Order: sequence, then C-alpha cells, then structure tokens
Amino acid sequence: MSTAWEDYSRAADTADVEVRALDAAGRVQALALWSSIWDGQVVEGHTLTALAHAGNYAAGAFSGDQIVGAATGFFAQPLGRAMHSHVAGVAAAAAGRGIGTALKLHQRAWCLDRGLTEMTWTFDPLVARNAAFNLRRLGATCDDYLVNHYGVMTDGLNAGDDSDRIVARWHLDRDLPAIESPFPADAVAALAVDTDGEPASAHVPGDATAVTVALPADIETLRRTDAARARQWRRAVRAALEPRMAAGWIVTAVSREAGYLLERTP
Repeated sequence: MSTAWEDYSRAADTADVEVRALDAAGRVQALALWSSIWDGQVVEGHTLTALAHAGNYAAGAFSGDQIVGAATGFFAQPLGRAMHSHVAGVAAAAAGRGIGTALKLHQRAWCLDRGLTEMTWTFDPLVARNAAFNLRRLGATCDDYLVNHYGVMTDGLNAGDDSDRIVARWHLDRDLPAIESPFPADAVAALAVDTDGEPASAHVPGDATAVTVALPADIETLRRTDAARARQWRRAVRAALEPRMAAGWIVTAVSREAGYLLERTP
C-alpha cells in the first residue's frame, strides 16, 4: 500500500498543481474562486479565517501563483476520527486536469497525519460526474439521503432548487478502489430516461435485489435551460433513492451513463 502522501504527490504531478494551506491572501483568492464557481457567496470570509485559525482544513490548489481549486472542512463527530469537508471546488477553466483528485488526496493525507480516518461530505445526487468521482475514484460510500438539506438554494448556479444531498463517507485508511465491475444484467430500472429526456419511473418487482436509477445527462445545463424539467428530475430521483436508502438498500456503483446501482442488503 502506498502512503497517502505518495498518492497525493502523484495526483498533484498529474494535475500540475501544488496544494498548500491558505494564508490570508490565499483565503481571499479561494473565496473569489468559489463565488465564480457557484455564482454567489458560499462561505463568508470571516468564517473561512476562523476555520483556518482554529486548525481546521483550508487549502488551495495552485498552478504557479494562480489558484485553480480550493477546499475547506472542519473536525466532526466522532471527534478525533472524522472531518467534514464543507466546500471543495475547481475553476471551470481548469476542469479535466485531475485537480479535484489532488485536492481530495491532499485532504486525505492531512487527515491521516492528524489521526483522522473518516471524511464525510454532501453532494447533489443529480450531478452524475460528482457521484461517479466520489464512488468510483475515491471509493466513498453513500450513507444517507437528505431531503432539501440546506433549504431552497439561492446561489446563481442552483437558485430555486431544493438542496437534496447524499452523505458521502470516505474511509481514509483504505486503498483507493480498483476499477469496478459492470452493473449486473438482472438489475431492474426503477427510473429511466424516456425519449424526450424526462424521467420515467417503472414498477419494481418485490423480489428484485438490484435496481438502477437514471440521472439527467447534464443537470447544470438543464437548470439553466428548463428549470421545470430539472425540478421534475429532482422529485423523480428523490422518490427512487430516498425510501430505498432509508430501508437499507446500498448504493454500490454509479456511472454517468447508467446512473446509480442500488442493491438490497440481505
């Protein structure tokens, strides 16, 4: 097993960035970066300063002197074991370089140095690329489905949408995952995409042990071009995921093309 810092170093080299703690000037840059990503303020300056001053995680990914990604988190329950990663984002112009991977692996190594072995965060279940990154690249698990967790969103990117979130939990002291197996052939489609691009729910037999839940191809664009259909997808994915996860079904895989795979626990 390679060390966590070795994993980070390889990812940083691939992305051509250095992830480092945010000083006062870096925090100003991080706040501006996040505001550009979400088209609105997501963390207040004094809150980020307080988090960093209290010893919590606040770091940025830099390409030379330019910040291209940033993340912050805070110590969480159970104390001494976990951190909650609150905000992490990468500049749109730098997407696709692996900067998000470098950030998360830096967080992982930072946590392990402090005896923390778990990290949690929340993500929008409709954003397929984020779901795939969390489960396939990092090996996080989906612990819970939270309905409208933060209330109706007000930032420019998500304004007017409910803030449903899935809780991701990452066991930091485990190896990074290998490539996952294909979805099982007998999985039943609980939610599919119809020919018009709308969500189509289907009957699931009571003895089904695996179901798939489709996702829109690009929810961020859909929110801008057809907000009503985006809200339709929100309701449909919530109806397919939330009751099953509450009943003990486990999200075992995800892909941008097929959506979520859920399997019934024995």
